[in-house]
Amino acid sequence: MDRSVIVVVSDRPDRSKALVDAVGSVAECRVVGLDETWDRIGAFRGVIADITLGRPEARSCLRRLASRPGRTRTPLICLTRSDSQSVFTEARNLGATMCLSAHAEPRMVVGSLVREVWPEKTVADLVVTREVKRTGAVMTSLLKSAQTGPVDMPALERGIEPVLDAIHEGGLTRWLDEVWTHDDVTFQHCLLVSGVAAAFAQSLQLSKADCQLLTRAALVHDVGKSRIPLNILNKPGRLDDDERAVMQTHAPLGHEILKASGSCDPVTLAVTRHHHEMLDGSGYPDRLSAAAIGDPVRLLTICDIYSALIERRPYKAPMPTRDALAILSGMNGRLEGGLVQAFARAVQDTP
Repeated sequence: MDRSVIVVVSDRPDRSKALVDAVGSVAECRVVGLDETWDRIGAFRGVIADITLGRPEARSCLRRLASRPGRTRTPLICLTRSDSQSVFTEARNLGATMCLSAHAEPRMVVGSLVREVWPEKTVADLVVTREVKRTGAVMTSLLKSAQTGPVDMPALERGIEPVLDAIHEGGLTRWLDEVWTHDDVTFQHCLLVSGVAAAFAQSLQLSKADCQLLTRAALVHDVGKSRIPLNILNKPGRLDDDERAVMQTHAPLGHEILKASGSCDPVTLAVTRHHHEMLDGSGYPDRLSAAAIGDPVRLLTICDIYSALIERRPYKAPMPTRDALAILSGMNGRLEGGLVQAFARAVQDTP
């Protein structure tokens, strides 16, 4: 039972679309009509009534809501198309806890809803929680299918916009705090890197298409780890030489998985195979150096290393941002110094 459901009652679903989309950014949104009986809809946290109260069926719908047996009073926001005091009084008599203009911006209505239903939360908090959940569902399915076969690349697209929207709305810190509540190592790391990459890309003011491209690559860059034995993948401590050799196969394995999946763009393929390459040729799996390493790979490599340093594990505390950035700066010659400096500004400036 999802206790984060919000119901929008509408007598004109076409007119309510923007409102429904705004509600959907913070909670599951169910749209019902004036014939709703409220006895089979399940649990919900609040209601927004985008209806004309002058209609008898509208008033009947709200009376049925108010008279549900054994139910506590539900926050109800009524959107009115008149500033008449009599309309406000009628709405209050029908159970409204708040009245707002039907012409109010949907984001403002959602902000009022959040204060009514989740007074301890902000809109940004709820957006990030919801978007991590959406992206997490995509990643869970992707990593599971990658264990034995190709992945659904079109389905991956559903995970991109939630990351970018969450970083834009709530900032990187909220994203990291939410992702850290998940235990699976690969799942957590991919979500961490995707959020860090999205924040970096947005700070660089890259085009929307490039932000999407880098976020997609970040989400699947470690897909090859789905085929690494768990005793190596989750080992609490340093790997020995043999284990390290197995672990390093995840990059070419991921590249093969994505190639077999079809319709994967060249940047994502390159990032997946080469995100452990270093400018001085000391990386793996192909010992690339300097000009052979493209800009998207250079960018994602920095995001990947930073995310690994700040990760929380049962056997290690997360490294503070300042210390992690110092390590990146100390890798000059292996990482591109200008990008590292830009990355530090992005991380430090992001809420």
